[in-house]
Amino acid sequence: MKKIFLIAFAMVTLASCEPSLKTGFIDNSEVVNNYQEKIDIEAKFKAKVEAFQKRTDSTGRAFQLEAQAFQQKAQKMPDAQAQQEYQVLSQKQQMLQQGIQAEEQQISQESQAEIDSLISKVRNFVKDYGKKNGYSYIFGSNEGGSVMYGEESNDITQTILDALNANYKKED
Repeated sequence: MKKIFLIAFAMVTLASCEPSLKTGFIDNSEVVNNYQEKIDIEAKFKAKVEAFQKRTDSTGRAFQLEAQAFQQKAQKMPDAQAQQEYQVLSQKQQMLQQGIQAEEQQISQESQAEIDSLISKVRNFVKDYGKKNGYSYIFGSNEGGSVMYGEESNDITQTILDALNANYKKED
């Protein structure tokens, strides 16, 4: 009986000597969406998209005017000549559409590359922050539910966001 008591006492003593793990969690979407660099990236691409739309609208209006002028001219042309000019106009329309699609795709790819880079940067920042501040674990909370509940005292979302934004300001 004494041996069991001593073994139990020894186990409790050893367990109590083990350092407690420092853990925290962040709301992933809040950190990323409120990170100033992401806000700046979104503003940059919004401006690019608006400029692109203006060019596209302008080009589209010019093409419509050209098509309308052609329709009026085509009524007075021989059928063979009208058909030939219609094909040229159709090819021009296809080239315009392909150019628009290529530019849309380029903007989309650039945007996605910058967002992917930003997410990687945030992950690395959180990792370094955890190491520097003695965290054993920093969990990410998201809609998928990787952290279903956490004590508010362990929520370091705002702390991480503030540190990220401060670091971003230093980089500027």
